[in-house]
Amino acid sequence: MKLMSTRPQQRVLALAVAAVLLPASLAAQEGGDFPMPVIEVIGKSENAVSRQTGSVVLIDREALDLIQPLSTDDALRRVAGINTATEDETAIVSNLGIRGLSASESKSLILEDGVPVAPGLFIGNERYFNPRIQRIERIEVLKGSASLRYGPSTIGGVVNYQTKTPDDGVLLSARIGSFDTREASLEAGGRSASGDAFAGLVLTRAESDGFMDKDYEMTDLLVKSGIALSDNQEVGVKFSWYENDANISYRGLLLGDYDAGSNYNPAPDDYFLSDRVAFDLNHAWRLNDAAKLQTVVYWSDVSRDYWRYNVDTEASTEAGRWVYTDTLTGNNRSFERLGLDTRLLLDHQLFGFENEAEIGLRLMREESDDTRIRATRDADRTGINDRHLVDSADSVAVHVQNRMVLSGRLAVTPGLRVESYEQKRRVLTDSNASAKTSNTELLPGIGATYELTTTAQLYGGVYRAFSPASNGVALDGLTDQNLNGERSNNYEMGLRGLQGKLSYEVAAFYMDFDNQVVTGNSDPNLSQSNAGATVHQGMEFMVGYELAAGFSVDANATWVPESDFDSGEFAGNRLPYAPEHLANLALNYADGKLSATLTAHYRGSQFGDPSNQVEIPSDAAGGIWGGKMPSYTLFDFMAQYAFSDSLTLFGAVKNLSDERYITGLRQGIYVGPERSFEVGARFRL
Repeated sequence: MKLMSTRPQQRVLALAVAAVLLPASLAAQEGGDFPMPVIEVIGKSENAVSRQTGSVVLIDREALDLIQPLSTDDALRRVAGINTATEDETAIVSNLGIRGLSASESKSLILEDGVPVAPGLFIGNERYFNPRIQRIERIEVLKGSASLRYGPSTIGGVVNYQTKTPDDGVLLSARIGSFDTREASLEAGGRSASGDAFAGLVLTRAESDGFMDKDYEMTDLLVKSGIALSDNQEVGVKFSWYENDANISYRGLLLGDYDAGSNYNPAPDDYFLSDRVAFDLNHAWRLNDAAKLQTVVYWSDVSRDYWRYNVDTEASTEAGRWVYTDTLTGNNRSFERLGLDTRLLLDHQLFGFENEAEIGLRLMREESDDTRIRATRDADRTGINDRHLVDSADSVAVHVQNRMVLSGRLAVTPGLRVESYEQKRRVLTDSNASAKTSNTELLPGIGATYELTTTAQLYGGVYRAFSPASNGVALDGLTDQNLNGERSNNYEMGLRGLQGKLSYEVAAFYMDFDNQVVTGNSDPNLSQSNAGATVHQGMEFMVGYELAAGFSVDANATWVPESDFDSGEFAGNRLPYAPEHLANLALNYADGKLSATLTAHYRGSQFGDPSNQVEIPSDAAGGIWGGKMPSYTLFDFMAQYAFSDSLTLFGAVKNLSDERYITGLRQGIYVGPERSFEVGARFRL
């Protein structure tokens, strides 16, 4: 079977849809501030954070403009409790672990505007798309029992990326930097004279030779349009299109070259080609003063072609670097998702108390097409498809949550979520053989907030969370492995407050997995099992203080003394990619037109695999590599100066001390970016 590319057609489709959604003119006009109707995770009301029964972190547009992140990982690594294992400086694929969960496996839900954005929630491979930071307006990180409303995979919590809704007018921005990085963005928006309709777009083009010559060419387009249908109904449409051709691979440097300080690309001909088209239709309906119905219908199609050359292992070991053959393999996958999420928000007076209820329903279908193309260097990425799998999953979820205000100080929020799903696998290269399995999870939870004083709040909760086993695990060998989802009982208690110039938060957490899916089983017909268990416990600390003369300081620290396998082959060992200590410190300055920040990020040592071996292998044998990655500290300096309301210049020096460090281990050593420089400008017309 030959592999055909559809990229030119997708580019035409993206431009056509943008033309339809946008009006002919985006000139700014007088009017109201009608927002894009979306399902909100935390919200922007004055008491949005204090209503949450778990820890909350918000990164707004002002903070993102200042720290000038190259990726979502670059922003998230500064958040308490989050460990990132970035494979490239722009995080084309994202690996993050929250509160001692392994950063090499996703147990946290990634949303964009309240909609699942990572492909394959139930069929696996959710790493294959990560939103571009250039389209992001605000990042919400929600941990604890409040994340129960979303699911699945909310064991660590929820990360929600809120996309930009362009202001009236045009904003042009550009930056250049080390590794011949060039980036340009256009934000354009406008409203009707009455203020009841708007449209806008965000378009970014970025190219770079990349650190270690891992080049990429990326285009990202986001289009939004909305209209008020009446005084109590609004509808909004979001379309996005993304394409990225990146010279990245699973292979890193072998140990000898890493120790020698080498910075060459260890896989110069391997390419990760990805694109995504997505469409969201949002509707908000205020039924009366006490009831609101919020609904979104969403569709996305993600394609990921991963072309990698085979290696001669013996020759690679002898040479101390990867030696490639002319055999090329394309592990090429596409993922399509169609879903509906509707939520009724209802204020009521049950038992004479003030109550706020949310009742939700989600219907979703996912399907992936997985091909393996056997090619050669001369065949130009065409060849024989010798493995063709089609995985699908149909899921239904319902949830109910009710926040009951028992007094002026105490509010209690019980909730229940039910997730039911059926998974199916077909092997087209095996006479269309197939198998299926199904599972239902009941996920109760309860949380509470208590106002200790007018400036201090106690919060906490307990909830059950799960992460589904993927099709390839649950239906391994086209046999129902009788696997339930990975289940965890999560507990959290915290204190947050604001006292004058001081803001603070401290949270303690405990996560007890009772069903970690691991390999190996005494039954030869079952290659997977429900036997594993892990325990995670620790604390997070956050503090901010306003100093004099425009200076302020922000700091956070994460301590996870236990993130261990509790049973099975690796009982007593620490999970991979789960450091005991993480910390961030920022010294900020803002006074008039100038703002700047000097930051420090510390990541403690961590293991690369469950065996907890310490030495990193020096040869080329083996698949997933182990070893202990040393701790490191990174210093960054970022500044911006507003010459006028129209023009702002900005610049950054990342990794000031030019620290050489390891971000991950797979087939070799992933090296973190060396010292780099950026400079850019934003100009509003």
